[in-house]
Amino acid sequence: MNSYEEVRSRLDAVDYLIDDGLAMAVFLALRLGKPLLLEGEPGVGKTAAAKALAAALDTPLIRLQCYEGLTAAEALYEWNYQRQLLAIRLAEARGTRLADADLFTAEFLQERAILRAVRHAGPRPPVLLIDEIDRADDEFEALLFEFLGEAAITVPELGTFTAERPPVVVLTSNHSRDLHDALRRRCLYHWIEFPGPARAAAIVRRAVPGAAEPLIVDTTAFVGRVRALDLDKAPGLAETIDWVSALAALGVTDLVEPLVPSTIGTIAKTPADRCAVVAALPLPGERP
Repeated sequence: MNSYEEVRSRLDAVDYLIDDGLAMAVFLALRLGKPLLLEGEPGVGKTAAAKALAAALDTPLIRLQCYEGLTAAEALYEWNYQRQLLAIRLAEARGTRLADADLFTAEFLQERAILRAVRHAGPRPPVLLIDEIDRADDEFEALLFEFLGEAAITVPELGTFTAERPPVVVLTSNHSRDLHDALRRRCLYHWIEFPGPARAAAIVRRAVPGAAEPLIVDTTAFVGRVRALDLDKAPGLAETIDWVSALAALGVTDLVEPLVPSTIGTIAKTPADRCAVVAALPLPGERP
């Protein structure tokens, strides 16, 4: 992509609407070949941005979902111990003995998401999504430094694999903990804000094309106000889209209709939040 305007246009073509700030961050990440770290509250579209970018570039998306206790064997590579054991038994049956060097070869190497992205041989580099990096342990971040800085992975038994064409790397974080400075230095950075009512309505309109226009405008405005309440888990765009989809499926066209309170579970995820959101619903005759 030759400009941030083209980034906006290409992502718009796959129904992902972004502002100038995110468009510039994506453009610079592509132009400079740098990983892009996207932070923001849950539900603002960080993961969707990586998916849309893969679609816009017409390239595979490789996704690594992070969690506490994630290890190199699950994220980078591991050895196929079953095949190694089988090779040993076959050698014994033939009366030969395998050396360690015979067992730790590319034949027995199992690629996980990051090494698969490094060794990708398709016509275009893939998009690698390292999702919710803040859920992983601090130690896991250190495993990524070589890859993020050099698009390379070192396998001690085989040497270093370096990407011929570095993958497009997108990391996401919900900012649940501070990330290591060394990781941040290797990435470009962008904080995704919850969109204002107009852009939120435009996004929902794309996601739920069958919903009535007044319903889209009212629900996005209402969710924007709800986010200012003291909630355990403020609803994001994903929840807003779920809510509008549910209301549209029920044929609801106005937030004062009797069915609306029973759908609040789409945007409120705890009992206390549900009570607070239901109490904030407009009364008949009020504006949402």
